[in-house]
Amino acid sequence: MGFDMESLSEATSGAVGALVSTTILYPLDTCKTKYQAEVSDHHQQKYRNISDVLWEAISTNQVLSLYQGLGTKNLQSFISQFVYFYGYSFFKRLYLEKSGAKTIGTKANLIVAAAAGACTVLITQPLDTASSRMQTSAFGKSKGLWKTLSEGTWKEAFDGLGISLLLTANPSIQYTVFDQLKLRLLKGKLSNKTGTESSPEALSAFSAFVLGAVSKCIATTMTYPAIRCKVMLQAAESDEDGTTKEAQPRKTVSDTIYSIWKREGLLGFFKGLEAQILKTVLSSALLLMIKEKITKTTWVILLALRRYLIINRTRLKGA
Repeated sequence: MGFDMESLSEATSGAVGALVSTTILYPLDTCKTKYQAEVSDHHQQKYRNISDVLWEAISTNQVLSLYQGLGTKNLQSFISQFVYFYGYSFFKRLYLEKSGAKTIGTKANLIVAAAAGACTVLITQPLDTASSRMQTSAFGKSKGLWKTLSEGTWKEAFDGLGISLLLTANPSIQYTVFDQLKLRLLKGKLSNKTGTESSPEALSAFSAFVLGAVSKCIATTMTYPAIRCKVMLQAAESDEDGTTKEAQPRKTVSDTIYSIWKREGLLGFFKGLEAQILKTVLSSALLLMIKEKITKTTWVILLALRRYLIINRTRLKGA
């Protein structure tokens, strides 16, 4: 199959949406991540909720530290969403062409989304690990991307890879729900356009926001215990005074599960669920809303660029 213009348009608009939503919600993400990373007996908890994390930043005059790791997170979000949306759109179009079907079913959609998610995780895992360590470092103690990664081995840069691959079920569920709801919502608006350069249909901003929130809420609730374990695996280790520990033994998934079970019990696997839902629902809804609103613009720009390149190439051949 030739170069896929629609997939590139989807990937570009999705990546831009991720960049904007990540930046807007980053302080909330930092508070949520630091709260999730703490595991201790109830009477020894430093943070009772995410507002305690926010108050610590304010009381220690480290409000700007709520943005520590923002550059790395934005880079990771942009790359991951570009790869994901391109892969998702490309694989979906490939499936429809090979199968001859007009729409993609739920099962096939899950497989396509999981494949795109796995490709994304393998490419961006070191950035994900680095951003988590930078966010969970003591306020004002965060290090740069290269220093954060170079302090450990490349194997440690892929901490939580297994769980991250498992969590590809999260966007698979989310975008499957979103796509199916969008398809039903736009069913009456679908035209009979057959040209390959026809502009894709778009949802209204409000509809995209609501569908994004609903789909992400369902996916997050189903996969949250794995999300909490991944955050703890990737978190920076700190002493009581806030300095980073050195030469710590590498944590494993089984160690993390045992630690949560021993210190916090069954409910510990859902610690921070409300904060996770708040952050991810808002982030996903904003991402999808922005993506839907700029998809047509991106499509027009890429189409104009392609035509410009074709015209120039034709002129060069004629010369």
